[in-house]
Amino acid sequence: MIELPSAVCRLQGQSLFRMNLRFPFLPILLALFSPILTFAEEAPATSPEMPPEVPPAAAETLEAAQSILDYLLEGGAFLMIPLAALSFIAVLLIIFYSFTIRRGAVVSDKFMNAADALIRKQDYLGLIAVCNRENECIARIVYKTLDFATKNPTASFDEVREVTEAEGTRQASILNTRISYLNDISRVAPMVGLFGMIKAFESIGKSSGVQHMELAPGVAQALVTTAAGLVVSIPALIFYSIFRGRVQKLIAELEAAMTHIMALLAAQYKRANYRATSRREGAEAE
Repeated sequence: MIELPSAVCRLQGQSLFRMNLRFPFLPILLALFSPILTFAEEAPATSPEMPPEVPPAAAETLEAAQSILDYLLEGGAFLMIPLAALSFIAVLLIIFYSFTIRRGAVVSDKFMNAADALIRKQDYLGLIAVCNRENECIARIVYKTLDFATKNPTASFDEVREVTEAEGTRQASILNTRISYLNDISRVAPMVGLFGMIKAFESIGKSSGVQHMELAPGVAQALVTTAAGLVVSIPALIFYSIFRGRVQKLIAELEAAMTHIMALLAAQYKRANYRATSRREGAEAE
């Protein structure tokens, strides 16, 4: 209920009675508008220059992003920048290995069918041309084998096999070495994170006595950098294990394909030796 002015209070006994007689609807109007007047008096004055309120969801998201950024910056830029670089390199390697470490880049059915047909025809020069066009591990091995065999026609099959085995071992080593970078990142990242312990031990050395409040910043930095190193190391190690299993499977398929090629070459060598022996025996008989 609103407060009446002092003049109205003094005339309440006389004037109000007369006003009620002249305007019988005045009390009804006062009763209707009294809540509106009371709210107008109690409501704070709003300034038109006040900024609009941020929605609660957006404010929570902004606070969460700022807290995560502050949490990461507690580790120090000296350590967090190398860890960020390692994580970026790990992502690039994972994407690169996903496209390059596959069966088509090591052994393909197209090349094996072409090699089988050309070896049976004894078209070794044609097979060398096919190997030059292809960029597969099996093509490199076959090229080295045929290149040695054509340049050394008097070499025995055992010598040709040694060349093949040496090149096969080299190609398998290249595949294993290629994925070892992920393993190196998974080992280096936690060690970089452990550098955060330097600040903790430095604060211990500078303080006269071991106090919890003095050790807290160094311990916090050590924990943040160690956690960041593990965040980089664990996914890198997981993908390294995945690619290692894929590489071992591809190496097994490469060995099987090379065994098939060497079996075809061995049959051609035996056939060539048999023909040479028959011709020699025929010449001697004549």
